[in-house]
Amino acid sequence: MLGLRASPRWGRWVSGRLTVVTYTGRRSGRTFSTPVGYQRTADGVTIAVALPERKLWWRNFTGEGWPISLDLDGAERTGHAVARVDGKGRVTISVRLDHPPAASSR
Repeated sequence: MLGLRASPRWGRWVSGRLTVVTYTGRRSGRTFSTPVGYQRTADGVTIAVALPERKLWWRNFTGEGWPISLDLDGAERTGHAVARVDGKGRVTISVRLDHPPAASSR
């Protein structure tokens, strides 16, 4: 996936739909990175977890949520992610992005 995002031919289409999220495991304290599909929202990002019953990573974001970082528009952005499970077992993670750093003036 990372190769596709960097590709001159496909990168501009793929990078608007796929990204890599990085987070620290709640129990292990280890840092993990995983590719995900996403959609931009007015104040953040929504990640629909495909086949959530086969994955464990999203569980770090249940309850009150957990910090996350992701690559958006070529820049690393941080935020707070909260996972929600609906009545049909589908998992959606809502990421509220932190404000981007202010541009420095010279």
